[in-house]
Amino acid sequence: MRVGLGWLRRPAPTIRLRMTALYGLVFLITGAVLLTIGYELVRHNLNAGGDFRRELQRLGIVPPDFFGRPPAFAPGSTGARIADAIRAQLRADALHRLLIEYVVALGAMTIVSVVAGWLLAGRALRPLRDITATARRVSGENLGERIGLKGPADELKELADTFDGMLARLDGAFASQRHFVANASHELRTPLAIMRTEVDVSLADPDAGVDDLRRMGDAVRETVDRCERLIEGLLMLARSEAAIGREEPADLAGLAADCITDLRARAEEAHVEMQDDLTPAWTRGDPALLERMIANLIDNGIRHNEPGGWLRVSTRSRDRRVHVTISNGGPRIDPVDAATLTEPFRRLDRGAGGFGLGLSIVRSVVNAHGGTLEVSAPDEGGLVVQIGLPAVAAPAVGIVPKSTARALT
Repeated sequence: MRVGLGWLRRPAPTIRLRMTALYGLVFLITGAVLLTIGYELVRHNLNAGGDFRRELQRLGIVPPDFFGRPPAFAPGSTGARIADAIRAQLRADALHRLLIEYVVALGAMTIVSVVAGWLLAGRALRPLRDITATARRVSGENLGERIGLKGPADELKELADTFDGMLARLDGAFASQRHFVANASHELRTPLAIMRTEVDVSLADPDAGVDDLRRMGDAVRETVDRCERLIEGLLMLARSEAAIGREEPADLAGLAADCITDLRARAEEAHVEMQDDLTPAWTRGDPALLERMIANLIDNGIRHNEPGGWLRVSTRSRDRRVHVTISNGGPRIDPVDAATLTEPFRRLDRGAGGFGLGLSIVRSVVNAHGGTLEVSAPDEGGLVVQIGLPAVAAPAVGIVPKSTARALT
Protein backbone atom coordinates (compact mmCIF):
# COMPACT_ATOMS: atom_id res chain seq x y z
CA MET A 1 0.00 0.00 0.00
CA ARG A 2 1.49 3.30 -1.09
CA VAL A 3 0.95 6.21 1.24
CA GLY A 4 0.70 9.63 -0.38
CA LEU A 5 3.07 12.30 0.79
CA GLY A 6 1.06 15.23 -0.53
CA TRP A 7 0.38 16.38 3.03
CA LEU A 8 4.12 16.99 3.43
CA ARG A 9 4.16 19.54 0.68
CA ARG A 10 4.14 23.16 1.65
CA PRO A 11 3.33 26.09 -0.63
CA ALA A 12 6.42 27.85 -1.88
CA PRO A 13 7.13 31.15 -0.13
CA THR A 14 5.98 34.17 -2.05
CA ILE A 15 8.45 36.61 -3.50
CA ARG A 16 7.20 39.19 -1.00
CA LEU A 17 8.07 36.89 1.89
CA ARG A 18 11.48 36.11 0.40
CA MET A 19 12.23 39.80 -0.11
CA THR A 20 11.16 40.54 3.48
CA ALA A 21 13.43 37.80 4.82
CA LEU A 22 16.25 39.12 2.68
CA TYR A 23 15.76 42.68 3.96
CA GLY A 24 15.76 41.46 7.59
CA LEU A 25 18.82 39.26 7.09
CA VAL A 26 20.78 42.05 5.42
CA PHE A 27 19.92 44.47 8.24
CA LEU A 28 20.76 41.88 10.91
CA ILE A 29 24.17 41.17 9.41
CA THR A 30 25.10 44.79 8.77
CA GLY A 31 23.78 45.87 12.20
CA ALA A 32 25.70 43.10 13.94
CA VAL A 33 28.89 44.05 12.11
CA LEU A 34 28.41 47.72 12.94
CA LEU A 35 27.70 47.10 16.65
CA THR A 36 30.61 44.67 16.89
CA ILE A 37 32.96 47.31 15.54
CA GLY A 38 31.56 49.85 18.01
CA TYR A 39 31.90 47.40 20.88
CA GLU A 40 35.52 46.65 20.03
CA LEU A 41 36.35 50.35 19.77
CA VAL A 42 34.87 51.01 23.21
CA ARG A 43 36.69 48.03 24.74
CA HIS A 44 39.96 49.11 23.17
CA ASN A 45 39.63 52.66 24.50
CA LEU A 46 38.79 51.44 27.99
CA ASN A 47 41.80 49.14 28.06
CA ALA A 48 44.18 51.68 26.57
CA GLY A 49 44.90 53.30 29.97
CA GLY A 50 44.84 57.04 30.70
CA ASP A 51 42.48 58.70 33.03
CA PHE A 52 40.00 55.86 33.53
CA ARG A 53 37.67 57.91 35.68
CA ARG A 54 37.20 60.59 33.04
CA GLU A 55 36.59 57.85 30.45
CA LEU A 56 33.82 56.29 32.53
CA GLN A 57 32.34 59.71 33.27
CA ARG A 58 32.47 60.69 29.57
CA LEU A 59 30.63 57.53 28.58
CA GLY A 60 27.97 58.26 31.23
CA ILE A 61 28.59 54.95 32.97
CA VAL A 62 29.29 56.60 36.37
CA PRO A 63 28.27 60.05 37.73
CA PRO A 64 30.89 62.79 37.96
CA ASP A 65 31.29 62.47 41.77
CA PHE A 66 31.28 58.67 41.81
CA PHE A 67 34.96 58.24 42.67
CA GLY A 68 35.49 61.28 44.88
CA ARG A 69 39.18 62.03 45.55
CA PRO A 70 41.16 58.90 44.68
CA PRO A 71 43.65 57.75 47.30
CA ALA A 72 47.32 57.60 46.45
CA PHE A 73 48.89 54.15 46.58
CA ALA A 74 52.48 53.23 46.12
CA PRO A 75 53.14 51.18 42.99
CA GLY A 76 53.05 47.43 43.71
CA SER A 77 51.39 47.85 47.06
CA THR A 78 48.31 46.00 48.15
CA GLY A 79 46.16 49.12 47.73
CA ALA A 80 47.36 49.55 44.15
CA ARG A 81 46.50 45.93 43.31
CA ILE A 82 43.05 46.34 44.83
CA ALA A 83 42.46 49.54 42.84
CA ASP A 84 43.49 47.78 39.60
CA ALA A 85 41.12 44.93 40.34
CA ILE A 86 38.28 47.36 40.98
CA ARG A 87 39.01 49.14 37.72
CA ALA A 88 39.04 45.86 35.80
CA GLN A 89 35.72 44.81 37.34
CA LEU A 90 34.16 48.14 36.50
CA ARG A 91 35.37 47.86 32.90
CA ALA A 92 33.97 44.36 32.61
CA ASP A 93 30.60 45.40 34.07
CA ALA A 94 30.40 48.41 31.75
CA LEU A 95 31.23 46.32 28.68
CA HIS A 96 28.72 43.64 29.71
CA ARG A 97 25.96 46.22 30.10
CA LEU A 98 26.92 47.80 26.77
CA LEU A 99 26.79 44.39 25.08
CA ILE A 100 23.29 43.72 26.44
CA GLU A 101 22.06 47.11 25.27
CA TYR A 102 23.54 46.51 21.81
CA VAL A 103 21.86 43.12 21.51
CA VAL A 104 18.48 44.50 22.59
CA ALA A 105 18.77 47.44 20.18
CA LEU A 106 19.81 45.11 17.34
CA GLY A 107 16.83 42.80 17.97
CA ALA A 108 14.35 45.68 18.13
CA MET A 109 15.67 47.30 14.98
CA THR A 110 15.65 43.93 13.17
CA ILE A 111 11.95 43.53 13.96
CA VAL A 112 11.29 47.07 12.74
CA SER A 113 13.26 46.39 9.54
CA VAL A 114 11.31 43.16 8.87
CA VAL A 115 7.96 44.98 9.22
CA ALA A 116 9.19 47.86 7.05
CA GLY A 117 10.58 45.38 4.52
CA TRP A 118 7.21 43.60 4.34
CA LEU A 119 5.40 46.86 3.65
CA LEU A 120 7.97 48.10 1.15
CA ALA A 121 8.03 44.75 -0.68
CA GLY A 122 4.25 44.82 -0.96
CA ARG A 123 4.32 48.31 -2.39
CA ALA A 124 7.15 47.48 -4.81
CA LEU A 125 5.41 44.29 -6.02
CA ARG A 126 1.99 45.88 -6.49
CA PRO A 127 2.56 46.30 -10.27
CA LEU A 128 3.22 42.57 -10.51
CA ARG A 129 -0.18 41.89 -8.99
CA ASP A 130 -1.75 44.20 -11.56
CA ILE A 131 0.06 42.36 -14.36
CA THR A 132 -1.05 38.98 -12.98
CA ALA A 133 -4.66 40.13 -12.62
CA THR A 134 -4.70 41.45 -16.18
CA ALA A 135 -3.18 38.23 -17.52
CA ARG A 136 -5.90 36.21 -15.79
CA ARG A 137 -8.68 38.40 -17.19
CA VAL A 138 -7.40 38.45 -20.77
CA SER A 139 -8.96 36.00 -23.22
CA GLY A 140 -9.64 35.85 -26.91
CA GLU A 141 -12.69 38.04 -26.43
CA ASN A 142 -11.06 40.97 -24.58
CA LEU A 143 -7.54 41.26 -25.99
CA GLY A 144 -8.06 45.01 -26.09
CA GLU A 145 -7.50 45.25 -22.34
CA ARG A 146 -4.20 46.81 -21.25
CA ILE A 147 -2.32 47.25 -17.97
CA GLY A 148 -1.37 50.88 -18.58
CA LEU A 149 1.02 50.96 -15.64
CA LYS A 150 1.86 54.45 -14.41
CA GLY A 151 5.05 55.36 -12.64
CA PRO A 152 8.79 55.72 -13.17
CA ALA A 153 10.49 54.02 -16.10
CA ASP A 154 11.89 51.11 -14.09
CA GLU A 155 12.03 47.36 -14.76
CA LEU A 156 8.40 46.79 -13.72
CA LYS A 157 7.20 49.58 -16.03
CA GLU A 158 9.21 48.02 -18.85
CA LEU A 159 7.68 44.61 -18.08
CA ALA A 160 4.14 46.05 -18.11
CA ASP A 161 4.78 47.90 -21.38
CA THR A 162 6.21 44.73 -22.92
CA PHE A 163 3.12 42.82 -21.82
CA ASP A 164 0.88 45.51 -23.30
CA GLY A 165 2.83 45.30 -26.56
CA MET A 166 2.38 41.54 -26.63
CA LEU A 167 -1.36 41.95 -26.09
CA ALA A 168 -1.46 44.47 -28.94
CA ARG A 169 0.29 42.02 -31.27
CA LEU A 170 -2.03 39.19 -30.22
CA ASP A 171 -5.03 41.47 -30.71
CA GLY A 172 -3.83 42.32 -34.21
CA ALA A 173 -3.22 38.66 -35.05
CA PHE A 174 -6.66 37.60 -33.79
CA ALA A 175 -8.31 40.51 -35.62
CA SER A 176 -6.46 39.58 -38.81
CA GLN A 177 -7.65 35.99 -38.46
CA ARG A 178 -11.25 37.09 -37.90
CA HIS A 179 -11.09 39.44 -40.88
CA PHE A 180 -9.70 36.69 -43.08
CA VAL A 181 -12.42 34.22 -42.09
CA ALA A 182 -15.17 36.81 -42.51
CA ASN A 183 -13.89 38.10 -45.85
CA ALA A 184 -13.22 34.62 -47.22
CA SER A 185 -16.66 33.32 -46.24
CA HIS A 186 -18.28 36.40 -47.77
CA GLU A 187 -16.37 36.50 -51.04
CA LEU A 188 -16.17 32.75 -51.69
CA ARG A 189 -19.91 32.32 -51.44
CA THR A 190 -20.52 33.69 -54.96
CA PRO A 191 -17.92 31.60 -56.87
CA LEU A 192 -18.98 28.46 -55.01
CA ALA A 193 -22.58 29.14 -55.97
CA ILE A 194 -21.49 29.58 -59.60
CA MET A 195 -19.66 26.24 -59.60
CA ARG A 196 -22.58 24.48 -57.96
CA THR A 197 -25.00 25.94 -60.53
CA GLU A 198 -22.79 24.88 -63.46
CA VAL A 199 -22.47 21.34 -62.12
CA ASP A 200 -26.18 21.03 -61.27
CA VAL A 201 -27.27 22.27 -64.71
CA SER A 202 -24.95 19.83 -66.47
CA LEU A 203 -26.03 16.89 -64.33
CA ALA A 204 -29.71 17.75 -64.73
CA ASP A 205 -29.47 17.62 -68.53
CA PRO A 206 -29.62 13.97 -69.66
CA ASP A 207 -28.72 14.97 -73.21
CA ALA A 208 -25.57 16.90 -72.21
CA GLY A 209 -22.79 16.12 -74.65
CA VAL A 210 -19.05 16.43 -74.54
CA ASP A 211 -19.15 20.05 -75.64
CA ASP A 212 -21.59 20.92 -72.84
CA LEU A 213 -19.44 19.18 -70.25
CA ARG A 214 -16.33 20.92 -71.61
CA ARG A 215 -18.02 24.32 -71.33
CA MET A 216 -19.04 23.44 -67.77
CA GLY A 217 -15.45 22.41 -66.98
CA ASP A 218 -14.07 25.63 -68.44
CA ALA A 219 -16.48 27.72 -66.36
CA VAL A 220 -15.64 25.79 -63.20
CA ARG A 221 -11.89 26.08 -63.91
CA GLU A 222 -12.19 29.84 -64.44
CA THR A 223 -14.10 30.16 -61.17
CA VAL A 224 -11.48 28.07 -59.34
CA ASP A 225 -8.74 30.34 -60.68
CA ARG A 226 -10.68 33.32 -59.43
CA CYS A 227 -11.02 31.69 -55.99
CA GLU A 228 -7.26 31.08 -55.89
CA ARG A 229 -6.52 34.70 -56.68
CA LEU A 230 -9.04 35.80 -54.07
CA ILE A 231 -7.53 33.56 -51.38
CA GLU A 232 -4.04 34.78 -52.26
CA GLY A 233 -5.20 38.37 -51.87
CA LEU A 234 -6.94 37.61 -48.58
CA LEU A 235 -3.84 35.88 -47.22
CA MET A 236 -1.69 38.84 -48.19
CA LEU A 237 -4.20 41.16 -46.51
CA ALA A 238 -4.13 39.06 -43.34
CA ARG A 239 -0.33 38.99 -43.35
CA SER A 240 -0.10 42.74 -43.84
CA GLU A 241 -2.53 43.36 -40.99
CA ALA A 242 -0.46 41.27 -38.59
CA ALA A 243 2.79 42.41 -37.00
CA ILE A 244 5.70 42.51 -39.41
CA GLY A 245 8.26 39.76 -39.03
CA ARG A 246 11.94 40.16 -39.70
CA GLU A 247 12.91 43.78 -40.30
CA GLU A 248 15.85 45.00 -42.31
CA PRO A 249 16.89 48.20 -44.09
CA ALA A 250 15.11 48.58 -47.43
CA ASP A 251 15.52 51.18 -50.16
CA LEU A 252 12.09 52.12 -51.49
CA ALA A 253 13.72 53.43 -54.66
CA GLY A 254 15.18 49.99 -55.36
CA LEU A 255 11.88 48.27 -54.62
CA ALA A 256 10.01 50.72 -56.87
CA ALA A 257 12.52 50.09 -59.67
CA ASP A 258 11.86 46.35 -59.38
CA CYS A 259 8.10 46.88 -59.56
CA ILE A 260 8.36 49.21 -62.54
CA THR A 261 10.48 46.65 -64.41
CA ASP A 262 8.04 43.84 -63.64
CA LEU A 263 4.91 45.82 -64.63
CA ARG A 264 6.25 47.75 -67.61
CA ALA A 265 4.92 45.16 -70.05
CA ARG A 266 1.42 45.47 -68.61
CA ALA A 267 1.62 49.25 -68.82
CA GLU A 268 2.65 49.08 -72.48
CA GLU A 269 -0.19 46.66 -73.19
CA ALA A 270 -2.64 49.11 -71.58
CA HIS A 271 -1.01 52.05 -73.45
CA VAL A 272 -0.02 53.76 -70.19
CA GLU A 273 3.21 55.77 -70.11
CA MET A 274 5.26 55.07 -66.98
CA GLN A 275 7.52 57.79 -65.53
CA ASP A 276 9.79 57.58 -62.52
CA ASP A 277 11.77 59.97 -60.36
CA LEU A 278 13.54 57.75 -57.85
CA THR A 279 16.03 58.95 -55.25
CA PRO A 280 17.34 56.76 -52.37
CA ALA A 281 14.75 56.44 -49.61
CA TRP A 282 15.85 54.08 -46.85
CA THR A 283 13.42 52.74 -44.30
CA ARG A 284 13.23 49.66 -42.10
CA GLY A 285 10.70 46.89 -42.43
CA ASP A 286 9.73 43.75 -44.30
CA PRO A 287 11.03 44.16 -47.90
CA ALA A 288 8.48 41.67 -49.27
CA LEU A 289 5.54 43.60 -47.83
CA LEU A 290 6.98 46.96 -48.88
CA GLU A 291 7.52 45.69 -52.43
CA ARG A 292 3.98 44.33 -52.54
CA MET A 293 2.71 47.73 -51.33
CA ILE A 294 4.40 49.57 -54.22
CA ALA A 295 3.42 46.89 -56.74
CA ASN A 296 -0.23 47.13 -55.73
CA LEU A 297 -0.21 50.90 -56.20
CA ILE A 298 1.40 50.65 -59.64
CA ASP A 299 -0.96 47.85 -60.67
CA ASN A 300 -3.91 49.88 -59.44
CA GLY A 301 -2.69 52.91 -61.43
CA ILE A 302 -2.44 50.83 -64.61
CA ARG A 303 -5.72 48.97 -64.12
CA HIS A 304 -7.84 52.08 -63.49
CA ASN A 305 -6.16 54.30 -66.06
CA GLU A 306 -7.27 55.11 -69.58
CA PRO A 307 -5.60 54.40 -72.96
CA GLY A 308 -2.89 56.98 -73.59
CA GLY A 309 -2.76 57.82 -69.91
CA TRP A 310 0.26 58.21 -67.64
CA LEU A 311 1.59 56.93 -64.33
CA ARG A 312 4.36 58.54 -62.25
CA VAL A 313 6.35 57.00 -59.39
CA SER A 314 8.65 59.08 -57.18
CA THR A 315 10.59 58.48 -53.95
CA ARG A 316 12.05 61.12 -51.64
CA SER A 317 13.75 61.39 -48.25
CA ARG A 318 12.92 64.52 -46.26
CA ASP A 319 12.63 65.54 -42.59
CA ARG A 320 13.54 62.09 -41.24
CA ARG A 321 10.78 60.55 -43.34
CA VAL A 322 10.78 58.74 -46.66
CA HIS A 323 7.98 59.46 -49.10
CA VAL A 324 6.56 57.42 -51.96
CA THR A 325 4.17 59.17 -54.32
CA ILE A 326 2.33 57.31 -57.08
CA SER A 327 -0.02 59.32 -59.24
CA ASN A 328 -1.90 58.31 -62.36
CA GLY A 329 -4.31 59.73 -64.89
CA GLY A 330 -7.78 58.42 -65.56
CA PRO A 331 -11.41 59.33 -65.06
CA ARG A 332 -12.33 61.87 -62.43
CA ILE A 333 -13.12 60.37 -59.01
CA ASP A 334 -15.30 61.92 -56.36
CA PRO A 335 -13.04 62.86 -53.40
CA VAL A 336 -15.56 61.25 -51.02
CA ASP A 337 -15.29 57.96 -52.91
CA ALA A 338 -11.49 58.23 -53.07
CA ALA A 339 -11.31 58.34 -49.26
CA THR A 340 -13.08 54.95 -49.06
CA LEU A 341 -10.91 53.09 -51.56
CA THR A 342 -8.69 51.66 -48.83
CA GLU A 343 -11.59 49.65 -47.40
CA PRO A 344 -11.63 45.93 -48.32
CA PHE A 345 -13.62 44.98 -51.44
CA ARG A 346 -14.24 48.63 -52.31
CA ARG A 347 -14.34 49.01 -56.10
CA LEU A 348 -15.51 51.96 -58.17
CA ASP A 349 -15.16 50.22 -61.54
CA ARG A 350 -16.24 46.61 -61.27
CA GLY A 351 -15.51 46.02 -64.92
CA ALA A 352 -11.78 46.59 -64.37
CA GLY A 353 -11.37 43.24 -62.58
CA GLY A 354 -9.79 42.60 -59.22
CA PHE A 355 -11.41 42.18 -55.85
CA GLY A 356 -10.88 45.59 -54.29
CA LEU A 357 -8.09 44.37 -51.99
CA GLY A 358 -5.11 46.23 -53.50
CA LEU A 359 -5.39 49.49 -51.56
CA SER A 360 -6.53 47.63 -48.44
CA ILE A 361 -3.25 45.72 -48.47
CA VAL A 362 -1.39 49.00 -49.00
CA ARG A 363 -3.07 50.56 -45.98
CA SER A 364 -2.33 47.54 -43.79
CA VAL A 365 1.35 47.49 -44.80
CA VAL A 366 1.68 51.21 -44.11
CA ASN A 367 0.05 50.85 -40.68
CA ALA A 368 2.26 47.87 -39.80
CA HIS A 369 5.37 49.96 -40.56
CA GLY A 370 4.21 53.01 -38.59
CA GLY A 371 3.60 55.15 -41.67
CA THR A 372 0.96 57.45 -43.03
CA LEU A 373 -1.23 57.07 -46.12
CA GLU A 374 -3.04 59.82 -48.01
CA VAL A 375 -5.31 59.18 -51.01
CA SER A 376 -6.57 62.17 -52.99
CA ALA A 377 -8.44 62.66 -56.25
CA PRO A 378 -7.30 65.72 -58.31
CA ASP A 379 -9.87 67.71 -60.24
CA GLU A 380 -8.23 66.78 -63.55
CA GLY A 381 -8.85 63.07 -62.89
CA GLY A 382 -6.93 60.07 -61.70
CA LEU A 383 -5.60 59.33 -58.25
CA VAL A 384 -2.65 60.44 -56.12
CA VAL A 385 -1.39 58.17 -53.32
CA GLN A 386 1.23 59.52 -50.90
CA ILE A 387 2.96 57.30 -48.33
CA GLY A 388 5.27 58.44 -45.54
CA LEU A 389 7.46 56.04 -43.54
CA PRO A 390 10.18 56.50 -40.89
CA ALA A 391 13.60 57.03 -42.46
CA VAL A 392 16.81 55.24 -41.44
CA ALA A 393 20.42 55.79 -42.36
CA ALA A 394 21.71 54.01 -45.45
CA PRO A 395 23.67 50.82 -44.65
CA ALA A 396 27.45 50.96 -44.56
CA VAL A 397 29.39 50.37 -47.75
CA GLY A 398 29.72 46.68 -48.49
CA ILE A 399 26.39 45.72 -46.88
CA VAL A 400 23.80 45.31 -49.62
CA PRO A 401 20.25 44.52 -48.40
CA LYS A 402 18.12 42.11 -50.39
CA SER A 403 15.94 44.87 -51.78
CA THR A 404 18.91 46.70 -53.32
CA ALA A 405 20.50 43.48 -54.49
CA ARG A 406 17.36 42.62 -56.45
CA ALA A 407 17.36 46.06 -58.07
CA LEU A 408 20.98 45.66 -59.16
CA THR A 409 20.49 42.28 -60.85
